Amino acid sequence: MTDAAPAVLAEGLTKKFGTFTAVDHLDLAIAVGEVVGFIGPNGAGKSTTIRMLCALLRPSAGRAVVAGFDVVHAAEQVRAHIGYMSQKFSLYGDLTVAENLRFFAGIYHVPHALYDERRRFAISMAGLEGRENALVRTLAGGWKQRLALGCAILHRPPVLFLDEPTSGVEPQARRQFWELIHRLAAERVTILVSTHYMEEAEYCNRIALIDRGRLVALGSPSELRRHELGGTLVALACAPLGAALAALRDAPGVAEAAIFGDRVHVLLSTGGLAAADLPGFLAARGVHADVAQPIAASLEDVFVRLVAGRARAEPAP
Repeated sequence: MTDAAPAVLAEGLTKKFGTFTAVDHLDLAIAVGEVVGFIGPNGAGKSTTIRMLCALLRPSAGRAVVAGFDVVHAAEQVRAHIGYMSQKFSLYGDLTVAENLRFFAGIYHVPHALYDERRRFAISMAGLEGRENALVRTLAGGWKQRLALGCAILHRPPVLFLDEPTSGVEPQARRQFWELIHRLAAERVTILVSTHYMEEAEYCNRIALIDRGRLVALGSPSELRRHELGGTLVALACAPLGAALAALRDAPGVAEAAIFGDRVHVLLSTGGLAAADLPGFLAARGVHADVAQPIAASLEDVFVRLVAGRARAEPAP
């Protein structure tokens, strides 16, 4: 594999379970050293896609090449050239830190001559100096997370798959984890990371949005924020929020409405209510609302719009 070739390439990648299509003709190319965020609703097909790219699940159709190897015809070579980390950290709680590192070094066939240096790097990266003999189950989430990453890269893989690795981890630990991810990317490690935290997606070079098994958007965070929403986006503080949301979703000219903190973001289309009409519309329904202010779209606004728009256009069976 050369730097000119994608580190990860999927063409028409498809996975069916009986009559259910989990991944539907997905096309994706990831460059060497690129960090790509994989986002989508629960059940969208993120984990299934990652399992196919890791050569753990055979595609029903299409093809994928990872680190220069075909996931079907060279599955063992694929698995030897990747690292994988799941949201459960992939660690053994009844083993110590040192024992987990030794185990994964054996699994990944780390040469004996290189093990001590790799072990020291992983322990330093996890901030676990002096705790090598601690049982993993006694560690805090952030330590487990960094240790799991250290175990996944003991063999220095060129491609790393992270499947919701920060789920249930406190914000400070998540930020430290992302600093480690970008350190690896700077060393030309290619990383595909699935996440349901929109603020984490901002850390990625590009974001791939998958819904119902299909790739529906792909671009940098700034490119996706510039996505044409098809109307004017405004925010207004309301109370009570639940009643406001219910009223707005039935309002003429409201294409989308969603709660963001103590406000409601409303996407207005032409031919219905204008932004100036919203406080009065809500007041008539027993909801207090401040003046609506135009806002720039966030990634979450784009996510909500794309997913909700597809749900209306293509109702679930």
